[in-house]
Amino acid sequence: MNLDLLLRELHHSENELAHVLLRMSERHKTDHETYHVARDLAGWCNEHVRDLAEVGKDYGLDLDPSPAGDPSMVGLLREKAAEWLGRRPGPGLLLLGDFRHLYLVASEVSLDWELLAQAAQGAKRRDLLALAQRCHPQTLRQLRWANARLKESAPQALVS
Repeated sequence: MNLDLLLRELHHSENELAHVLLRMSERHKTDHETYHVARDLAGWCNEHVRDLAEVGKDYGLDLDPSPAGDPSMVGLLREKAAEWLGRRPGPGLLLLGDFRHLYLVASEVSLDWELLAQAAQGAKRRDLLALAQRCHPQTLRQLRWANARLKESAPQALVS
């Protein structure tokens, strides 16, 4: 895979991860840890997006340095409509499903950072390797948080 393709994919996946985190924080405002930590972790993604856009210039890429932003109004309206129609799972299952989805998305982003680091080593691109070494540990922390919250919330949500 070419470095420019890796940078594009990582830029896209970091934006997606930020969106997942922000959407999750909005859905679970009453769970203070989820709300605040998810917003903080989305901030890391936003930094990564800006860093990737900056490095992308060296590879002839025009990546948008602006993060994707908060979830769309249409998505939020759909969720509200489903809730009003009684098609929304209970809060425990919803939280569990959101953490599962977050874990999967963060796993993909982590893999993208790993691939970029390997490619950067092979191509002897210190700038990309430094970027991966700076950003990948934060993605791993996002992944561990999602995993810990899955383990914490699964027993009650699945048994009750």
